[in-house]
Formats: sequence, structure tokens, C-alpha cells
Amino acid sequence: MTDNVSVVLAARPRGNPQPDDFALATTPLPEPGPGQALIRNHYISLDAGFRNWMDEDSGDNVLPAMALGAPVMGLTIGEVLASDLPALPPGQFLLGRLAWQLYSVTDGSDFLVPLPEQRECPLSYYLGVLGDTGLSAYFGLTDIGRPQPGETVLVSAAGGAVGSVAGQIARRMGARAVGIAGGREKCARLIGELGYAAAVDHRQGDALPAALADACPEGIDVYFDNVGGPLLETVLDHINDGARIVLCGAVASYGRPQPGPSNVFQLVSRQATMRGFLTHTQAHRYPEARAELTRWIQAGDIVAPEYLLEGIDQVGRAFSDLFAGRNFGKTVVKLY
Repeated sequence: MTDNVSVVLAARPRGNPQPDDFALATTPLPEPGPGQALIRNHYISLDAGFRNWMDEDSGDNVLPAMALGAPVMGLTIGEVLASDLPALPPGQFLLGRLAWQLYSVTDGSDFLVPLPEQRECPLSYYLGVLGDTGLSAYFGLTDIGRPQPGETVLVSAAGGAVGSVAGQIARRMGARAVGIAGGREKCARLIGELGYAAAVDHRQGDALPAALADACPEGIDVYFDNVGGPLLETVLDHINDGARIVLCGAVASYGRPQPGPSNVFQLVSRQATMRGFLTHTQAHRYPEARAELTRWIQAGDIVAPEYLLEGIDQVGRAFSDLFAGRNFGKTVVKLY
């Protein structure tokens, strides 16, 4: 008989997650009951935002706080193996907010998005460039950032899953894309592989403001923020009149609260806007966005770098690598 293997929360992370914060638990293969479906997960997505729900009493209207010893929640791509739900027929592939495990049982009330039967891209892309991270870049820029040809778009965590797509979309829309990343190697890859016009190493300490000014000599028209914290404060000093700040993530604050920017009056003096968003609220627009992104991929306008590991025993390491800055592009673990 096949067993199920789950990644459970063994300890609440203190600051950045470590591999020892997670453990593997083996249980019998679950059997779906009336009104349920059994899903075999093929890929697990590692997304920094899920760190938010690993602290005690951290639940909200998106997810409850994760319990110690319970399977960790995340995003997966899975195939329906058996089902008592007409909407989830066997053989269907789904993007779902399910647990980090080989097999999952759902009653259909989880966040589940069917994937198209005819797929023009690798399956793993539906967790990255065609999944919530790529769609975050798409909706954040097209709905909020709205870059115009010739404008400067600055992207933080530009080598990550969202940032690696955001800069390419900005370039595709005719803007000048500038990325912020950690280390010379990542900065070089932003320019050489993703087409960023310039890149800034955020590890420069007191020299960072000058480096931003050099990389953005005409100021910043759109800031796609995946980091928050002190970096946001630094960037606000360089925005142009009418700038649009897109708040997508705040990795600097996950697990270690940061003070807010002290210079938010820049939004007033520069007549700028700052707006956050949640990608999953646009699920009804996923087909539209995926169709556009697929066209850009096939035309060679966008590439989709992946940081790919294999085996469920690598999930805790992969998640920790996100916060240690070891990834470039979308972090995915392949199970089958």
C-alpha cells in the first residue's frame, strides 16, 4: 500500500526559516469520502509569503495560523486521482492551496484553479510565470504600475519568482527596468538573462542610495515592491512626480516586523500613489493573463528561470533557501 508523506511544521521559525523547522511525517494513503477528491501533487511551490502564517496567532482571512506538527500549507500542482465531485473529474490537473504533501484530499472548498487540458508550457510554469507569482507581476504592473514607454520601473527582489517576471513585463511594455538583488552574480544575471537595463546590489549598506541614484538617473516612476522595510524608505526618496508604488510583498518583514517608512510624506509631495493587492482575488482573470504571458513566452519576450529541486525531502531546504537568497527565479520542488 502506498503511503502519504507530508512536510510538517516542526518548530516555529525565528526570523528566517531553517530546514530544521520542518520534518517529514508518513501516514497511510488517504481515501476520499463522499463529496471529496484525492489529488496526487506533482509539484510544490515555495513562496516567501507563506512565512506569514507560520507564527502563532498569525491567521487572517486568507489562511489560519499553521499548527505545529501539522502539514504546512502552500501552493501545489496536482492531478485528481479519484473523485466524488463532478467539478473535479479524475485526470484533471489543478493549481491548489493545499498542503506540502504527496497526496491531498479536498472537498472542493480549497482554493483550486483548473489548469487547461492543452498546455503550451511546462507544467511547473503554472506555479511560476503562469502561476500566482507571474500573475502577481502581471496584475501588479498592468493594473497598478501601468508603466509607460520610457519610464523607469524599479523592482525589488528582482531575482525572485515575482521580480524576475515583473522586470521582463516592464521591459516588454517599453519601460526601462532596473532590478535590486543580493550579490554581484544575481545582478549580472538580471542584466544578462532577463534583460534588465541595470541592477543594484542591496548589500551595499550606506552606499545604496547613491547606487540607486546612479541606476535611476531620471528618478523612479514605478516601484514594484517585494521587500518593504528600510528598502522602501530608501526608494521613496527617489520617486518622481506621479510615481506608482506597487506593494506586492514584504519579505523583509516576514517573521521580523520592521518599522514603517518615516518619509511617507514623499507620496504627498510627489503626488504619488501606493497600493497593495492580492492576486488570488483576480482568479477569474487568470485565463486572460495566462494567455498574454504565454504569447510573450512563445515570442521569446519572457524567459522563466527556475530554482528546481526534486523530492519531498527537499521542500524544507528549498523554502529556507528563499530567505537565504540562494534562489534565482521561481523555486519549485518536483515530486513526480
